[in-house]
Amino acid sequence: MGRFKDISPSQQGWIHDLAKAEIHPDAERLLQLGGSVDPQQAVEESTVDFLTGLRDLLQDHARAFNAFSEAGQKYQEVKIYNTTQAAADFMLFRNQIKLVFTNPTHGVIQISFAQHTRSVLAPGAMVVDGQHSHAQASGPGTSQSQDLLAQIGPFRDVFWTFQGEKVTPDQVAKFYFAEFTRATRDSKRTRPGNHLLLEQIKALLQEKGIDL
Repeated sequence: MGRFKDISPSQQGWIHDLAKAEIHPDAERLLQLGGSVDPQQAVEESTVDFLTGLRDLLQDHARAFNAFSEAGQKYQEVKIYNTTQAAADFMLFRNQIKLVFTNPTHGVIQISFAQHTRSVLAPGAMVVDGQHSHAQASGPGTSQSQDLLAQIGPFRDVFWTFQGEKVTPDQVAKFYFAEFTRATRDSKRTRPGNHLLLEQIKALLQEKGIDL
């Protein structure tokens, strides 16, 4: 019984449906419930769940990251906004750059990095001194994107993939949040020889207990 308590309400839905079918078996046959799963509906529901999970995780990451900014005095905070495309779509915004998560078509979640971007947000890209080694500067209004694709498994479960590999909301949120903060870092703060940069290095060393 204790094991059942560990199951979240969202995971109990199918059990509830089975119980209703036991009580009203004729209604199940009439409505053709339980015998088959509509793949399109399953993917649509999974899309909303995945995007919602991503947003929740990114909000947590942004909240923790912004807590160190001292209300924007140390660096610009990351903001998260809804977009108008669909209910679950949203974007990250900082320093005039946005990272948009959308569902442009069935079974696809698109991650679009737009405006004044200097890097391609792709897993495996090498970052050197805050810049991706293969990055090329892009002008205002440009957009670079990657797609997550839905697949239906052998037991009618829906999972999401990137470049053929299965991914989770936690993996996606962690990777893209880190890339977004690096790509949107204020260039004035990272310029070599900049006085502010020296002050930042000094502050970091002091936080580690190293006296100067």
